[in-house]
Amino acid sequence: MRLILLYLHILLFHFTSFSSSSSNLLCHHEDSSALLQFKSSFTIDTENYACSEQPQKTATWKNGTNCCSWHGVSCDTVSGHVIGLNLGCESLNGTFPGLIYLDLSNHKLFGSLPNWLLDIDSLQFLGLSHNMFTSMDQFIRNQWLQDLDISFNLLAGDIPLSICNKSSLAYLNLAHNKLTGIIPQCLANLSSIQVLDLQMNKFYGTIPSNFSQDCDLRTLNLNGNLLEGNLPKCLSNCQKLEALNLGSNKIEDHFPYWIQTMQHLEVLVLRENKLYGPIGNINIKHPFPSLIIFDISSNNFSGPLPKAYIQNFEAMKTVTQVGQESNSQYMERMGLRGIKYYDSVTMTVKGNNIVMVKIPITFANIDLSQNNFEGEIPNFIGQLQALKGLNLSHNRLTGAIPQSIGNLTNLESLDLSSNILTGAIPAELAYLNGLEVLNLSHNHLMGEIPQGKQFNTFSNDSYEGNLRLCGFPLSKKCGPEQYSPPSANNFWSEEKFGFGWKPVAIGYGCGAVLGIGLGYFMFLIGKPRWLVMIFGGQPKRRVNRRRTRVRRTNGSTMNQMVPMS
Repeated sequence: MRLILLYLHILLFHFTSFSSSSSNLLCHHEDSSALLQFKSSFTIDTENYACSEQPQKTATWKNGTNCCSWHGVSCDTVSGHVIGLNLGCESLNGTFPGLIYLDLSNHKLFGSLPNWLLDIDSLQFLGLSHNMFTSMDQFIRNQWLQDLDISFNLLAGDIPLSICNKSSLAYLNLAHNKLTGIIPQCLANLSSIQVLDLQMNKFYGTIPSNFSQDCDLRTLNLNGNLLEGNLPKCLSNCQKLEALNLGSNKIEDHFPYWIQTMQHLEVLVLRENKLYGPIGNINIKHPFPSLIIFDISSNNFSGPLPKAYIQNFEAMKTVTQVGQESNSQYMERMGLRGIKYYDSVTMTVKGNNIVMVKIPITFANIDLSQNNFEGEIPNFIGQLQALKGLNLSHNRLTGAIPQSIGNLTNLESLDLSSNILTGAIPAELAYLNGLEVLNLSHNHLMGEIPQGKQFNTFSNDSYEGNLRLCGFPLSKKCGPEQYSPPSANNFWSEEKFGFGWKPVAIGYGCGAVLGIGLGYFMFLIGKPRWLVMIFGGQPKRRVNRRRTRVRRTNGSTMNQMVPMS
């Protein structure tokens, strides 16, 4: 591999300015061997030596000496590895041997991919990741290319349709660029393709819908684009899929029930789309037996939790089953000459998105947050003992927190916030020694918070919005009344209206006194008359005072009672 790198540094001489030899550095043996092999591949035309005033550089290249002191050789001042060659004027004759593997990752190469690089016929692996390439005028013309990695660059524009001619292509990674346009449908027809990673670009349109019966895909990652439409059912032809990541797009569809037939699927990420409706029952006996990451968060799913699926997540039930057939620490795909591709996911912890560049084989995670699921959390959730993360937040879940969650001894993150959960926090949760993140906020939980071990490390944020919780770390102390569960029919609950029974009792007392006084006053004055008649019979007649007026008639005097008005 290092020999090929040295060859390429010669070809890219106009990209790099080399420093002088560093005789104080100790050359690595593999570098020295590669340089001597490179020297033996050429002859030097001494009769037509281009720079007669300079000594031949390769004349100093001798076995057993420090290659960092050889003329024309530059070594890295930290690692001591050879990083460049300057063989100008050396008058080399001959041809390069077949270039099979070429890795130029993690340099500062920029501009368009050079045409000569695209025309190397013998290449089977080409690694150009983590550079600053902005475009490629044409796609690789090499028919034998198997692995191509141009991820983490600045590539823009469409994917050239000439990619469809690469019948041997098994690994294509164009992730983390600025590519746009529609994903070519022909990519689904490449029977040799095993890893297709186009995540974090600007592709729009629909997912290719012509995956064939002989589909050999192991990983399909289209996360972080602008894809719309339905999930193509033809993906069910890809029965070898191990990782399917379609998160952070605009896909609008029901839950793809046909995915459950994929017996090797380990990672299923459908987060942040427009998926909707209930998740139906299972159609096969053992769905998702290998699944260890199930993320359908931030959609519009409704109805009860998908209990039938969760109960059959066999790979999450026993810790030793997760990745037991692999010697690696991470989920990976092997390419040419041991080149490794690592699956990656984005997960939500306490409202923050965290990118997991490499997925540990022991990492099991369920995220159903930000949906409209309702009903109770099933008690058998405690059987998934390999779980590292469980997020059911921002739904409409009711009932109590299952005590069986205390069986999840590998759990590191638990988020049940923003639901309608009731009852006390199970004391069993205090025994989860590995629990680093806990969020039970904005529920209707009550009683004393369990104490000891990990629970002593959580802040108020983990419990806020539960007005009947008490104890450390809250400032609210626990008393006897805190343990009385509220009645389900208690209309005047603090959780609903923000005040307790004492203000209500005071209000009732004041209202009664005021009502009696007003009633007495109304009966006293006899108004309103209709109300007095209903409750008190006929109102009292008013006593009229009369006055006597003396009137004379025919010279006589008579008395007359005249009512006063």
